[in-house]
Amino acid sequence: MRDRIAPHTYALMIDVDPSSAAGRSSARHDFCVLSIELEEVEPPVWRSLIIPKSASLGWLHAVIQVAMGWTNSHLHQFRLGDQTFSDPRFNLNEFEGDPPVTDEKTVTVGQFATGQIPALVYEYDFGDSWSHLLTFRPLNEGEYAIENRAVCLEGRRACPPEDCGGSPGYEDFLEALGDKRHPEHDAMKRWIGRPYDPEAFEVDKVNRCLAKLPWPKVSISQLGKVIVALYKAKR
Repeated sequence: MRDRIAPHTYALMIDVDPSSAAGRSSARHDFCVLSIELEEVEPPVWRSLIIPKSASLGWLHAVIQVAMGWTNSHLHQFRLGDQTFSDPRFNLNEFEGDPPVTDEKTVTVGQFATGQIPALVYEYDFGDSWSHLLTFRPLNEGEYAIENRAVCLEGRRACPPEDCGGSPGYEDFLEALGDKRHPEHDAMKRWIGRPYDPEAFEVDKVNRCLAKLPWPKVSISQLGKVIVALYKAKR
């Protein structure tokens, strides 16, 4: 049985037909600012990016992985109320009673960035259940987009290590790593196997890697190469 977060309850639903989206009136309106906040983690881990409204949720998944610093090692899904959007290869609706799943490649960011939807949820790793709250707003004066690209404006702190046990496990990990007298300190250092600074975040490195993401689709292997480049840049 899969681990899943409880769906956030919003009355609003989206039409999954992209042709129903309102017409674009200007280049500036072709983009929006996406805010990503990792839930149940303190201090907050967050990112702010400019993204094209025409981007599919499949492409957005790749952007989130790079911007947050994940490694695309687990399944993921987007959720809005009872609606689920994901990669159909995951077969998330294979069991009787599972809710229908819409192919994330057929839905665009613009269908959510309407000002009428409070937030979209992106869940990564159904075991650790890393839940990200996604909100959208228009560009402000002085914020400039790049065609077919995601641009990170700012952010704070590194994402947790993969497979650390979700929010409770991450809290235990930080406690042990930050105290040389902690009985699990040496074990955690061996487990992580690399330097880890929970406060680390470098927007320039993230943007150099975001620029490597193909448009409008990103394959698993292409995303993997970008993630490798990101981790090499962190050394």
